[in-house]
Amino acid sequence: MALNDRPGVSATTRERVHAAARRLGYRRRARGTGLLGVLPTDLGNPYHTDVIAGIEAEAESLGLGVVIAHGRRDGAHLERQLQRLLELDVDGIVAVTTWLTPDALEQAARRAPTVVIGRMQDAVEGTDAVSNHDQAGAALAVRHLVERGHRRLAHVTLSTRPGPALRRTGFLAETDRLGLGGRCEVIGPDRAAAEEGIDMLLRALRRGDPDAPTAVFAANDIAAVRVLHRAADLQVAVPEQLSVVGYDSSAVALTVRPHLTSVNQPRQEMGRIAAQMLRERFAGRAHDARSIVDPQLIVRASTGPGPALSPGAQGPGAQAPGSQMCAVHR
Repeated sequence: MALNDRPGVSATTRERVHAAARRLGYRRRARGTGLLGVLPTDLGNPYHTDVIAGIEAEAESLGLGVVIAHGRRDGAHLERQLQRLLELDVDGIVAVTTWLTPDALEQAARRAPTVVIGRMQDAVEGTDAVSNHDQAGAALAVRHLVERGHRRLAHVTLSTRPGPALRRTGFLAETDRLGLGGRCEVIGPDRAAAEEGIDMLLRALRRGDPDAPTAVFAANDIAAVRVLHRAADLQVAVPEQLSVVGYDSSAVALTVRPHLTSVNQPRQEMGRIAAQMLRERFAGRAHDARSIVDPQLIVRASTGPGPALSPGAQGPGAQAPGSQMCAVHR
């Protein structure tokens, strides 16, 4: 009666029974709701909506529906929404967010199979995870720009979350590997400082400063679009004066001019993999699973040739002794 919320049980006893069930990891499976609960950080971000489309497609093939609880970019609200989904007795949870605490995820996994889509700081016992190889994606962007002749690069980031942090790490590692020490910079993640840094970069290009970066790799498409809009405001031509690469290759990449070159996370595929992981849990898999998908660079019109190298300029293979690592402007 307590587990089915039927009358005849005191509130104190009901809570004791529910607490014991959570502690033991007990889940009622005889009566499935036929629903997967999906919890995204931000429905305003096209990355999340694309992932959800993949979840829905796979869920439909499994004969399951999807109920979505919007996190509104608020950690406390995300945890409340997670509890609401669990109270609906959904058959499984897909958290399209890395904002939930490990404790909240562990508790959720005791009540329903749970998958996280995104890069967590640390693995959470009892949950499955699907993520993109962020460092490899950043390296793809850097190599593309260097192959186009750019030697001074900037990375724009607006977040310290694990995924963007790994993209920054990948940017720094690849530019260093290619011998571009001292010729690149990181702008952000503080938003106010990032806006100022973007303006400084664009104004330096307008002045013809030979040390100004001629290419930007942004940690996501939204940040890249900010750069494009500000470049238009300051009359800096893209890609003639500045090449721009985003990350996600979301729908927004095709809504701007020029169309945005971007690193594609296979978002719908990630959603499908997450739903498949839940199916495996339903079938009895007990061990935790991890899946890392490989990104792909989609080249569009926002990247073009870099300025010609001077006769004595260094190529991307030999770093001069004593040259510095990339500067980081917070």
